[in-house]
Amino acid sequence: MARAEASLDLIWEVSEIAKTIGRTERQTFHLLSSGQLPAKKVGGRWVAERGKLIAFFMETAA
Repeated sequence: MARAEASLDLIWEVSEIAKTIGRTERQTFHLLSSGQLPAKKVGGRWVAERGKLIAFFMETAA
């Protein structure tokens, strides 16, 4: 499983996702829970793929 995580470059937890996208944890939690970010809740923890987050923001910036 560790190999799969490394190849996908997963970001676990709201705090780490927030750091990646440059938002506060509160803003990030709102975006996640309202379905505005490409992420999923797995076992009570939020997880996002770094590549999908970056692509999402590049698309909205264009």
